[in-house]
Amino acid sequence: MFIDGVFAGGGLKGFALVGAYQVLEEKGYRFKRVAGTSAGAILACFIAAGYTGKEIEQMMVEEDLQSLLDTRKTIVPIPFLKWLTLYWRMGLYQGKALEDWFFEKLSVKGLYTFSDLPPGSLKLVASDLTHGKMIVLPDDLVHYGIEPGMFPIARALRMSCNIPFFFEPVRFKAPTGETIVVDGGVLSNFPMWIFDDENGRRERPLIGMKLSHRKDDMGGREITNALNLFEALFSTMKNAHDERYISRKHEKDIIFIPVEQYSATQFNMEDEQKDELIEIGRLRARQFLRTWPYSNERTNQNYRIIV
Repeated sequence: MFIDGVFAGGGLKGFALVGAYQVLEEKGYRFKRVAGTSAGAILACFIAAGYTGKEIEQMMVEEDLQSLLDTRKTIVPIPFLKWLTLYWRMGLYQGKALEDWFFEKLSVKGLYTFSDLPPGSLKLVASDLTHGKMIVLPDDLVHYGIEPGMFPIARALRMSCNIPFFFEPVRFKAPTGETIVVDGGVLSNFPMWIFDDENGRRERPLIGMKLSHRKDDMGGREITNALNLFEALFSTMKNAHDERYISRKHEKDIIFIPVEQYSATQFNMEDEQKDELIEIGRLRARQFLRTWPYSNERTNQNYRIIV
């Protein structure tokens, strides 16, 4: 059965997305179009490239994630310089090693630019801080004077995964001028809306994967200090846009994967934790398919075509 997929961001919690994808793949679901933000963008790209769920698990588990954290070399190894670098470069790590890894893995499957894929089959979300707006890649590249089909997918993926202050922002050079781009999660961490037409209809059934509980199942935050306040503020801002879209109507199409107790930036994560996340994703996907309205249906009046 052909479906579309949208995958949420969540940093290294994204191992759970891989487990959920494996279950869908085992049950015979195949994605025609995929989209995502940050960690979800990584899964979307690997699916679009033709990797199986097992292959994705293998290359992510076997990768030395800490090798992707490329600090800038300084002449004098003084810890204070690390924070000066953060101030001037706006990120602790360059992000180039991450982009190189994306390029390596995608090129194995012959995927270099968006022209290597069917039009509209892959969409990634990033945040343009210079102009204060969301970017859907590759669609919105035309507004920057860039031919969408010729843009490197690895660069677009890095843009979507560029966690603020953790990685240096991507300096997006275009004929319109330099633009600072960071993680798409700043503006839309879960773009469930991305494949809707102008009337809010979808071409085929869509499954979303969100790295959290349902909103009604989430408790309140305990805010007792400035760090708690910053975390709550950032979380509220990045989820506000998506929460307005998600309703009871859309929740039936979402695999909610509660992994809040795991860290999004723990690049030294133990193999045991990776396995736990993958298994949580698998468990939640199985539970979801038991009640998903389209699990055993071939047609539905809410969609324009037969699937």
